[in-house]
Amino acid sequence: MVSSLSGPLSWWGWGGDPRCLFSLYSVSTDEFLVIGPSDSIVAELGGDAILPCSLVPAMNTEDTELRWFCTKFSEVGFVYRKSRVDHEEQMPQYAGWMSLVRDFLTHRKAAVHIQKVWASDNGSCTCFFQKGGRYAEAILELSPLAGLGSAPQVHIEGPEQDGVRVVCKASGWFPKPQVQWTDLSGKKFLEFSEAHAQDAAGLFSVEAALVVRDSSAGSVSCSVLNPILGQEKAMAVSIPEPFFPQASPWKAAFAGNLTVLGLLLFGAGCFTRREHSAKVQEREKREKLREQRPVHEATLHGGLGSVTLDPGSAHRRLAVSPEKKRVTCKTTPGVSEDIYSVLGLEGLTSGRCYWEVKISKGNSGNWALGLCREHMIRKGRYTKSPDDGFWVVSSFYNSYLAWTKSQQLLSLRQHPRRVGIFLDCSEGDVSFYNMTDGSHIFSFPPASFSGTLYPCFMLGRDVTLSICSTEWGSEGLPVSLSKSPSLEEAVRPPGEGLSSGSGVDGAPPGAESPLLP
Repeated sequence: MVSSLSGPLSWWGWGGDPRCLFSLYSVSTDEFLVIGPSDSIVAELGGDAILPCSLVPAMNTEDTELRWFCTKFSEVGFVYRKSRVDHEEQMPQYAGWMSLVRDFLTHRKAAVHIQKVWASDNGSCTCFFQKGGRYAEAILELSPLAGLGSAPQVHIEGPEQDGVRVVCKASGWFPKPQVQWTDLSGKKFLEFSEAHAQDAAGLFSVEAALVVRDSSAGSVSCSVLNPILGQEKAMAVSIPEPFFPQASPWKAAFAGNLTVLGLLLFGAGCFTRREHSAKVQEREKREKLREQRPVHEATLHGGLGSVTLDPGSAHRRLAVSPEKKRVTCKTTPGVSEDIYSVLGLEGLTSGRCYWEVKISKGNSGNWALGLCREHMIRKGRYTKSPDDGFWVVSSFYNSYLAWTKSQQLLSLRQHPRRVGIFLDCSEGDVSFYNMTDGSHIFSFPPASFSGTLYPCFMLGRDVTLSICSTEWGSEGLPVSLSKSPSLEEAVRPPGEGLSSGSGVDGAPPGAESPLLP
């Protein structure tokens, strides 16, 4: 699993805004994030595994406390403190099971080595760092794999439902195996029963039963597959024709009627599949367009409404411009490294909406942009994600994060100086775009929205966020990017004049290419 975040990003309830009370997450010069792998760590059953995690921003890990645990914080699997391993705090069952990989103990990285992974180790482990009064953690998923279990055993149980019942059994598999029946020609049987059980060691057994009604089948084969390794074991059994019940005279006529009915159903199925195929192709076309030309896709979907800031929801250290389109942090150097927030004035409940935000900042200015639900109250530490009512992407010391349930580190081709946010309430889509180079930043998984959503803007010292204007077409849609100047055309330097998206030299808004900051 992608790393989770807690500890250093602290939110405190503030103000009296009834829709979404959140003021800041504390960020100081000695703060850090812990990021784990984006995918599960796969290890063969009985083999070894390496669990790595990284620090953002990079720092020396020698003067930090590193703690690993896989169930509870108090049940310590491994502790590294003051440049040495602390065996006294380690639980007895973890002794010799976890050890430090010292090659990773450089600037930014740390890892532990796990010996002899078993099925019962399937689950999550936590990498916990503490430095002074600050701490953060990342959750990693460990997925053990059995090599292969026993070969399937197939036997004939006897007549059943005008056919012959055949049973296949196998044990010692992990993870849960998949079963498939086939005939001599390799054709798959689609209808059969299947039951799984898991023993104390975490290994799976399976029993699958098939009723064969075609006396000409000759033999059938049962294969058991490990879905991750892609390896299988199979066994076939022959079914002599005398095993099948004798046919009755009325069956031929009934079979003829079934054939006619089957042809009618086949024709209806073909029409349905054609309709479904057209819908699938259209959906795939839209997805491909969004990945290949994400900015064009977002703007063509429409909904370029007037997003403005709500001064009443702004923290006292933020200054909102009179036109409610620009916000600046008033914190002076040496006072605080905190990040403060302000909400959009207009609530979003249906349809589509798209807006762009220009980012002006210093070398290490932190910011976050996105949406939050109405009536969200935040006090103390918590994980900010769609489950908590937040759909947010942020810049933290020039590292970019998506606020999923587990913080996800993003890799961008270019630092964004202008970010586009697209919301489709009916489709549950929240997407972000780097308008500096026209690339797709991140899309949250489809969600079911209830209530009102509000744009949210978070910024720290040396940061100014400006909501940009966008040109509209004659039918209420934004002008296509094909009408915008190419990226090679000259534009104003960043920071010159207001950043509200107004055109150059009195031109209407949108005269500049939306791909340019």
